[in-house]
Amino acid sequence: MKIAVAQTPVEPDIRANGEAIRKILLAAHEQSIRLVVFCEGALSGYAKSQIMRPDQWHAFDWDAQDSELRDIAALCGKLGIHAVIGGAHRLDAAAQPHNSLYVLSASGDLLTRYDKRFLSHTEITDWYTPGTEPITFEVDGFRFGLAICIESQFPEVFSQYEALGVDAVLFGSYGIPEYFQIALRAHAGLNCLWIAGATPAQKAAEGPAGIIGPDGKVIVQCPSSAEPSYAVATLDRHDPAYDASLTKARPWRAKARLGEIYRERMVDDPRSRDRTSF
Repeated sequence: MKIAVAQTPVEPDIRANGEAIRKILLAAHEQSIRLVVFCEGALSGYAKSQIMRPDQWHAFDWDAQDSELRDIAALCGKLGIHAVIGGAHRLDAAAQPHNSLYVLSASGDLLTRYDKRFLSHTEITDWYTPGTEPITFEVDGFRFGLAICIESQFPEVFSQYEALGVDAVLFGSYGIPEYFQIALRAHAGLNCLWIAGATPAQKAAEGPAGIIGPDGKVIVQCPSSAEPSYAVATLDRHDPAYDASLTKARPWRAKARLGEIYRERMVDDPRSRDRTSF
């Protein structure tokens, strides 16, 4: 299965953001790509950047975002491609929105939505309402999980998805600085997952969008430039390069975490409980 991560410019103009997303989807379709990941806030804009103040949510053009989402979903249906797109999600008037990833299906529907659960201090204080649960979905026999931005700093997000049986985590962020890149490689290698991370074009210089294999190695990255681009990789469970990760390390670690293999080998000998002698 071919997937891609995108670097599109993110602007205050929702219509312009939608047009940039559609251009990437059209180009990806020409390469038979089945799923494209876009960054945090790719459609709506991101807090503190395109949305400059918390009180701007009251003037946010929700109708424009809804219209663009429908148009992008229709294009996905026409092209037979899935898209994961960052955007704010409206709650009631008294609550700040979710910071979300929308999953649009190849049939032109909204398949599901992930709401960012682990927020920064600034986000949870002024900008966003946290989500409550992990989200998984399947395409072409592969299971995907979703994560956003600072969640790269929470190992439990990725270990939870590993326990839920996902093959890959799709990660959208408004910037992927070096320490995010290091963390994502570690999560991929420790949990034997593919991780596909998208970032805005204007943030590519600090760390480009890219796809990491289940061995923790980077497969492909976008250029570190502000030009719109995307990078492609093929998910293949039978790739010999990932035999150790997927058929040996991952099932062994899952078994080891249960602990039975260690309890079976424990020796009931008083000497083993003596910690003060050689």
